[in-house]
Amino acid sequence: MSYYDNSNYSNYHNGRKPRSFPLIVVALISALIGGLIGGSLAQNLYSRQQGANPQQTVVLGQSGAPPVSVNPNSASFPVVEIAKAVGPAVVGIANFQTQGGFFGGSGLAEAGSGSGFIVDAKNGYIVTNNHVIEKAEKVVVSLADGRNLNAKIIGADARTDLAVVKIDDTKNLTAVHLGDSTKLQVGEPVVAIGNPGGQEFARSVTTGVVSATNRFLMLQGESSFNLIQTDAAINPGNSGGPLVNSQGQVIGINSAKNQEPGFEGMGFAIPISDAMPTVQQLIAKGYASHPGLLVQIDDRYTVEYASQRGWPAGALVAQVSLGGPADKAGIKAGDVLTKINGIEISNSLELTHELFKYKPGDTITVTYFRQGTSKDVKVVLGELKS
Repeated sequence: MSYYDNSNYSNYHNGRKPRSFPLIVVALISALIGGLIGGSLAQNLYSRQQGANPQQTVVLGQSGAPPVSVNPNSASFPVVEIAKAVGPAVVGIANFQTQGGFFGGSGLAEAGSGSGFIVDAKNGYIVTNNHVIEKAEKVVVSLADGRNLNAKIIGADARTDLAVVKIDDTKNLTAVHLGDSTKLQVGEPVVAIGNPGGQEFARSVTTGVVSATNRFLMLQGESSFNLIQTDAAINPGNSGGPLVNSQGQVIGINSAKNQEPGFEGMGFAIPISDAMPTVQQLIAKGYASHPGLLVQIDDRYTVEYASQRGWPAGALVAQVSLGGPADKAGIKAGDVLTKINGIEISNSLELTHELFKYKPGDTITVTYFRQGTSKDVKVVLGELKS
C-alpha cells in the first residue's frame, strides 16, 4: 500500500513532487533517518526552537463540559454544532521557503500548506504536523476571522510528526477542547476539519466513523503511534487538522491517508492522548525527549535480504554510540535486532514503534541475532532529543 502525508505541497517544492511518499520510497530513504531511532545523531531541527519559556503557564485542554451536548438516547449526530464550536479554532498553515526565480533571482514563496488547531488561546499555541512546517523559513497562520499572521516555530519533532507554532496576536482566539482517544470505539462517529487544497477550502468539514484503532503505518513519524483509522474524507492540506468526536472534542490529529488506486476512505490520525505528552514537551522545552538505544540502523537490510542469507528479519545495527545503552548491553555493529520485549520487529520503523511505548530510563529486553545465534539482553533506555 502507498501512504501519503496530507500537507498540500506544490510541484516546485525543492524541485520535488508534492509531498506524498509511497511506502516503498519511505522505506528506502529511511536509511538516512533510521539512525535517529537510536539517536547518536539526534539533531536540532530548528534553531528557532530555542527561547521557549518553561515558566509560562500553558492551558491545554479546557476543563468543564464539552462544547457540544449529545443526548445519549438520540441517534442524531450534531455536525452543525460541532462545526460551529470547533471551526473557529482550526487554522490554515502556509510553509514559505526560498524559491529560485526565472532570471536567477530568488525569494520566499509558499511551498506547501496544511492545517492546525489552537490548543491555548491565551498564549497562541497551535498544534500541527511536523511535515506541514518542515524546512519552513517563514510560517503564516490563517485564522477563521480572516487574519493572516506570522507564526514562530516553538518546537518540531520528526520522530512523532508533531509540531507547535505560536502567534503573538491572541485577540479573540478560540481553543479546542481535548478528548480522550483511549476511549474511542470502532464505529463511533467523527468529524474532520481542515484546509484541503489550501485557503480556498478552509475549514472544510467531513464526517465518518472510527474505522479501526491501533493501526500501524510504515511511515516515518506516524509509525511511532497506534493510529486511528477513519473513513472521514482527508485530503492534501488536511494534515495537522483535528479529528473530532460527537461532543466536539479533539481526539486525533489528521496526518495521512492511503491513496493507492482502488482504495477509498482510509485516513489516519494520531491519537490525541498519545500526542499530547510530546506537544507539552515542545511547548515547555522547545524539543521532545524520547527513549532510545543510541544506535544507527541500516535500512538496506530488508526482509528479502535477510531471507536470502537465512538470517531473521529485523533492524541491522550500523553503528553503536560508545557508552550508550546498547553499547553497555553488549550490542555491536552488525547485530540484527529482532525483538523488543518479545515483540518481533522487521525494520527501523517497527523498532521505533516498540521503543516509543516506553520512557527514557525504562529497562527493556532486546533480542538480537549475531553469527547464527540469538541472545536476549537487558537495556536501560537512553534519552533522545528532537
